[in-house]
Amino acid sequence: MIRSLFFAPANRHDLIIKFPRFTADCYAIDLEDGTPPDDKVAARGKLEAAVNNLREMGVQGLIYVRVNEPQSHHFIQDIQAAVACDIDGLILPKFERKEELFPMLHTILRKEAEQPGCRRIEIMGGIESMRGVVDAVQICSADARMTSVYFGAEDFAADIGARRTKSGEEVLLARSQVVLAAKVSRILPIDQAVVDIRDDVQCKQDAEKGRDLGYIGKICVLPRQVQICNSVFAPQAEEIEAAKELIAAYTQAVQNGHGTIDFRGKMIDGPLLKRAQATLTMAHQLASKS
Repeated sequence: MIRSLFFAPANRHDLIIKFPRFTADCYAIDLEDGTPPDDKVAARGKLEAAVNNLREMGVQGLIYVRVNEPQSHHFIQDIQAAVACDIDGLILPKFERKEELFPMLHTILRKEAEQPGCRRIEIMGGIESMRGVVDAVQICSADARMTSVYFGAEDFAADIGARRTKSGEEVLLARSQVVLAAKVSRILPIDQAVVDIRDDVQCKQDAEKGRDLGYIGKICVLPRQVQICNSVFAPQAEEIEAAKELIAAYTQAVQNGHGTIDFRGKMIDGPLLKRAQATLTMAHQLASKS
């Protein structure tokens, strides 16, 4: 469950040390876009200290590291430095070809062989280009260790030459293709960021649109966005109550020999029952987490 994926630059330890305050489901230390070119080597060298500090502080969310893109000369060294840390996952940005996973998989498997019992490292992919969107299904199903994917709307729009708008219609097709590819591959789809950092209303509306499309969480670039996304991507009290009533009514109908029921003016059958069950499952997960 990753309702909020909160990024902070790897060279800004003053921000990273604040992670425990923000209640994100997943924190990403960013060696890629967030870290200036001249600071990348130094940030990589201080990565293990940053992660160890977060573990000592008892950070509750997952800790991931986003490495530089596969075409970067930093790529291999980033992977090696990140895997040496006590992290939960690696983020592969601008993921376009299955072969780009191999350095990550090799380094992870070598660590597991040398350190039995170490924390399992998962992989999150970033689909951020025309090629990535076109091959989204192959990317999302590339390896069993890949458990989530995010859609990078800003990079995609730049790649295709689209003009960005608040409505987001220019990236809607790609946004939909990514969530579909993730769902068919049974991995977690994480929605695009809202870069209008002072517009909380836009963040909430865009998060709600992402949830309507099937996303389970969203990239966050500010602590306020973490709070917004944690709320939007969690079942609301009225949704939980309606799900309980629907399941009870449907169970009774099945016992009476009926496969569909009229519930609050809507025809309810198997697919809507599954959605209600998923709502309660997530509510139970959140309750146990708190």
